[in-house]
Amino acid sequence: MQPCRAAVIQTASELFDTPATLKKMHSLLADAAAEGAQLAVLPEAFVGGYPKGINFGAHVGSRSPEGRVEFQRYYESAITIPGPECDQMADMAREFGMHLVVGVIERDGGTLYCSVVYFDGQGNLLGKHRKVMPTAMERLIWGFGDGSTLQVMDTALGKLSAVICWENYMPQLRLSQYAQGVEIYCAPTVDERESWLPVMRTIAMEGRCFVLSACQYMQRKNGPAEYHPMQGEDLETVLINGGSCIVSPMGEVLAGPVFGQQSILVADLDPGIIAQGKFDLDVAGHYARPDIFKLEVNAIEQKVTEQITKDR
Repeated sequence: MQPCRAAVIQTASELFDTPATLKKMHSLLADAAAEGAQLAVLPEAFVGGYPKGINFGAHVGSRSPEGRVEFQRYYESAITIPGPECDQMADMAREFGMHLVVGVIERDGGTLYCSVVYFDGQGNLLGKHRKVMPTAMERLIWGFGDGSTLQVMDTALGKLSAVICWENYMPQLRLSQYAQGVEIYCAPTVDERESWLPVMRTIAMEGRCFVLSACQYMQRKNGPAEYHPMQGEDLETVLINGGSCIVSPMGEVLAGPVFGQQSILVADLDPGIIAQGKFDLDVAGHYARPDIFKLEVNAIEQKVTEQITKDR
C-alpha cells in the first residue's frame, strides 16, 4: 500500500432517477478531487437507490399490482455491469484520476443485486462485489451474491475491498477479506445507527486495516412524487441519517461520524500504521491458529446454465 488521501462521500441517490444520480456523483467527485482525494467511496445502493420505507405491495402469500409497478420502476433504475452507466463512472474516475468504490443496484436478467463496482484512476472497471446476504425485506427485491465476488482488489493504492452493510456482521466473510491481506476495507452502508461506528472500529482493529464507511443521507425530497414511504410525505423527513466515518488500523477515528447532512469526509492513510498494528495482532497470520481453526470459501460462481450443462 502507498500513502493516499481517501474521501468518503455521504449523500443520497436521486431515487428512481439514475441519470440525475450520476450527475450528482460527478459534482461530488469534483469536490472530493479538489480536496486531493485519490480514492472515493460512495454509499450502498447509491446508483439505483435504496427505496427505504416502501414494501412493494408484498404480504405473505400475495403481491399487489401496484407493488409490481413499483418494482418495475426500481428495476428500470438499476444498471448492468458492464454497461453505459459503468462507462460514465469510468469516465469520472479517469477525469479525476481517482479510484472509485460505488454502491449500485445491478440488473442481471430478471434479478437485481445490491453490488459494489471498483474503478481505478485510469477508468478501468476492476470488478464488482455482490452482497451475499440481503437483510430482511431486502430479500424481496435483491438476489443473493455468491463467493465468486469476495476477492480483494490489488490496486495501485493497495489491497482494496468492499463489504456491504450487514455483511460486516458475518465473521467468516470478514476473515475472508483479512486472509487476502486487505489494507483498505470499504463498508458502503445505509445503517444509520450510532452502533455502526463501534463495529467499524472493531473491524479496523481486528483486521489491522483502514476502514472507510460511506452511508447515505437521504430525505423524502430525494424521491419523486409517486414515492410514498411509511415515514411520511414531508419532504424534509430524514429517511437515512448518515454516520459515515474513516477509521485507522489502530481503531482511531480519523473522520466522522457525521449525521444529519450531506458531507465529504477526507483522511490521509499511512500504510505504516498497518505494519505497526500487525506487530501484535495478525488474525490471518501469527494470531490465526490454523491448527485449531480453518476457513473454507466457495469462490465458484453459481450459475444455473453451468448446472444444466453439468447435469447433461
